[in-house]
Amino acid sequence: MCTVTGPRPQLSARRLGRATLARQLLLRRERLDVVDAVRRVGALQAQEPASPYLALWNRVEAFDPAELDTAFAERRLVKATLMRITLHAVAAAERAPLHAAVLRTLRASRLADRRFTSTGLTAQDADDALPEVLDLLQQPRTGAEVETALAGHRDPETAKRLWWALKTYAPVRHAPTGGSWSFGRRPAYQAAGEVPGESEQTAGVVHLVRRYLAAFGPATVADVWAFAMVHRPRVRAALEALDDELVRYEGPSGEELVDLAGAALPDEDEPAPPRLLGMWDSALLAHGDRARVVPEEHRRLVGRVNGDSLPTLLVDGRVAGVWRPVEGRVEATAFEPLPAAAWDGLAAEAHVLTALLADREPTAYSRYAHWWAKLPEAAQVRLL
Repeated sequence: MCTVTGPRPQLSARRLGRATLARQLLLRRERLDVVDAVRRVGALQAQEPASPYLALWNRVEAFDPAELDTAFAERRLVKATLMRITLHAVAAAERAPLHAAVLRTLRASRLADRRFTSTGLTAQDADDALPEVLDLLQQPRTGAEVETALAGHRDPETAKRLWWALKTYAPVRHAPTGGSWSFGRRPAYQAAGEVPGESEQTAGVVHLVRRYLAAFGPATVADVWAFAMVHRPRVRAALEALDDELVRYEGPSGEELVDLAGAALPDEDEPAPPRLLGMWDSALLAHGDRARVVPEEHRRLVGRVNGDSLPTLLVDGRVAGVWRPVEGRVEATAFEPLPAAAWDGLAAEAHVLTALLADREPTAYSRYAHWWAKLPEAAQVRLL
């Protein structure tokens, strides 16, 4: 293990924010293949089918949604339940190690839940049913089809709860079902590999931590936990294994930050262009302290009490409001007065975004419209 001598360099909150934006390709769009782009940013949250598309539109120069359609169809990118027990789109080669890293968390989230245990089911019951389910999922199946198959020799409620647990922690992926965004609201599932053993899980955590730091560092152990919900002792063990690859900094409040040596760390005055981020954008959710991108006074406005994370206006590298499609335009709600240059930049982004949505789903995210009625009186609302 390398020994740290002398004081650690100190990083300001603003410089940490710029580091996040740089690694998330939000300081400037780059001309990248969609798979390479997803690798660069680690993973794309994918609860909403539109979100991976909007995430890449914000990051990739001349982004063509058809390229993402093809990458999903060819399984070069896959969608699966991974970090934070939520759906993510990742490069196909990343699914197995990331799944191995978070397997304990995924299992515990279901097998210890009363909705599972109240049926009398045990963890062993779920594990015993796993080979049957994976065999069934050699071909894409809907959840209803899996439940019907499991109910062939089980009580229907037992079958339902078995599948509820297994679809979260088993090695499965979502199979594309078509539609505007490759995946619809009625998922299809397909087997995606083998159940990882203990050594694979340990190696997976090391892989996850390395990929996390590349995409979101510098960061604390608590930040890694917030991103992946992997137990902190396992994160610390992974950092120890990676020690020769790491550098350390002091954060704004004196906390220790770790990072990959040589990773991008732009100056705090690096320009950050306006962006219209989709729901659950990873740049907003990957740290325990989200203040590097989301001002504390806005946190409860964009992250709702049930976990929904609204589409946001990013101005000078920080969340400044929310947006939604309205009648072929973008309605932008700013939580604070914005300068004219910021509005001009947002309007230019909105012009391109509305064209993308028009070809796919002009009313994307419309089922979340009820949150707008609960926003406080805004400083400015404009149709862009």
